Amino acid sequence: MVINKSDIVTSLSDELESYTTSDIDFSIKKILSLMSKSLYSGERIEIRGFGTFSLHHHNSRTARNPKTGDLIALESRSTIHFKPSSELKERVNNKN
Repeated sequence: MVINKSDIVTSLSDELESYTTSDIDFSIKKILSLMSKSLYSGERIEIRGFGTFSLHHHNSRTARNPKTGDLIALESRSTIHFKPSSELKERVNNKN
């Protein structure tokens, strides 16, 4: 099952009847925007009980195309790394 942002908005609006769907949607968009800005600035995001998001930097290197065998120059780049908390790992493994 895939859960997207609109599913989260719908679920929260069902639980939090005092807030409108547009208020919840705005809040989620704002949270994701703040997280994106923090990662773009190189900051680490820690959500207790859930996990941490951080950037991993990869230097430029030469790689090989597995199909053709040709050499390809890969530029340096950053990727987002997520490390789940031990609490989240336990919940997932215990299916609670």
